[in-house]
Amino acid sequence: MTTPVLQAKNLTKRYGRVVAIDGSDLELLPGEILAVIGDNGAGKSSLIKALSGALIPDSGEIYLDGERAHFKTPMDARSAGIETVYQTLAVAPGLDIADNLFLGREERKPGVLGSVFRMLDRGKMRSEAKRHMSELGVATLQNIGQAVESLSGGQRQAVAVARSAAFGSKVVILDEPTAALGVKEGNRVLQLIRDVRDRGLPVILISHNMPHVFEVADRIHIQRLGKRATVITPKSHSMSEAVAIMTGAAPPP
Repeated sequence: MTTPVLQAKNLTKRYGRVVAIDGSDLELLPGEILAVIGDNGAGKSSLIKALSGALIPDSGEIYLDGERAHFKTPMDARSAGIETVYQTLAVAPGLDIADNLFLGREERKPGVLGSVFRMLDRGKMRSEAKRHMSELGVATLQNIGQAVESLSGGQRQAVAVARSAAFGSKVVILDEPTAALGVKEGNRVLQLIRDVRDRGLPVILISHNMPHVFEVADRIHIQRLGKRATVITPKSHSMSEAVAIMTGAAPPP
């Protein structure tokens, strides 16, 4: 059997009497897009936060490439190669595209200028940013020195996804990446997600948009009442069947 790149076993998280995650499992396989769907309160966000270090589960285990992993902070997960793009994007609108791509990972000039005077190597960051954006087919952004606040919603999402793909060495997690976008920009971001997968990075996609899920996902993890109800594929089940399992109208297969 293929070893999952990222795996959760029996994760549990309680807030007093409220059970956010109730013994949930998840497996992300190499080179796949795994969609995670579920009704509000199903525990999707808590599960993803546990996998990205933003939440410490009360019990259960997380494995990265078959090795036990302990994430106490999002920085721990990032250091291990897991990049997450949250719905809020976490871009700095006043900074340009290159600065946003290297946010928190700024390159310094070589030698004394970088080590003593802490000067940033803006030339290197801009050329690297341009390379990352073009590798993902984001050709619409000609000026890498353009402020992010001047970009459209889809272009901002592209910057956030490019940043995660540039630095994520193991996994990219995307939380509702098309939620606030129109049809055209939404489709562009879906293509971006395919491009990330085709570059060899497996993707976890959290989304409420069923047509988008069925368009790009290789497998679909259905979260219900804090745990995994089942895993289906776009070939094995229809959209209406997925929604029925998700809401409890139909039993999981």
